[in-house]
Amino acid sequence: MVPVIINSFDDLNQFVGKEIGVSDYITITQDQINLFADATHDHQWIHVDTERAKTESPFKSTIAHGYLNLSVLPYLWEQIVKVNNSKLTVNYGIENLRFNSPVLVNSEVRVHAILKALTNLRGTSKAEIQVSMEIKGNKKTAFEGTVIFLYHFIS
Repeated sequence: MVPVIINSFDDLNQFVGKEIGVSDYITITQDQINLFADATHDHQWIHVDTERAKTESPFKSTIAHGYLNLSVLPYLWEQIVKVNNSKLTVNYGIENLRFNSPVLVNSEVRVHAILKALTNLRGTSKAEIQVSMEIKGNKKTAFEGTVIFLYHFIS
């Protein structure tokens, strides 16, 4: 996928109310899940115990942490958009986040992004992006919500 190139507020403003793009698929592996469990101290068996998950989990498999799925969003966002001329980019917030479906180990996921709103805050661009993480082969999304980034474009 070739990312959309954004060099300014005006470039980004053209996408308000429109889909900006869709990322490529990535696979969520057990190694990623285990490393995330180590980093967050969340070793709940549903995520890390593959043998127990096979017999006791309703999914018959381990599942990724919801926040692991969310944490790959910046990587997938960079596949959709390449922002140039920003001296600083800040993750500002997330609104109305809902985890809709578990992501089983070795599932492929990708992100759809729609620019809901863009506001010029005295030179800082506040972008509100509706994101949804699709799970290949699943009708339900892994999550949906609005992420907010602040871009400090160089004039």
